[in-house]
Amino acid sequence: MASRPPEERPDDADARTRWMVINLTRLVGVAMVVVGLLDIGDVIDLPDVFSYLLIAAGLFDVFAVPQVLTRKWRTPDA
Repeated sequence: MASRPPEERPDDADARTRWMVINLTRLVGVAMVVVGLLDIGDVIDLPDVFSYLLIAAGLFDVFAVPQVLTRKWRTPDA
């Protein structure tokens, strides 16, 4: 009986890189929300419409983008 090679899985470097990208996406999203809130609190001076768009995009980055990336990079079941 011939032995079969193990299934190809992403090596540790790929997994580490993907983990870093997901967490960096979350961090950038939080930074966007903070900048938007600082503008709403009149700490910095940006157009109000821009600050609300920044908050919306930041929340999307924090909650939706990591889920999409996780589904895209999930290891397929054999």
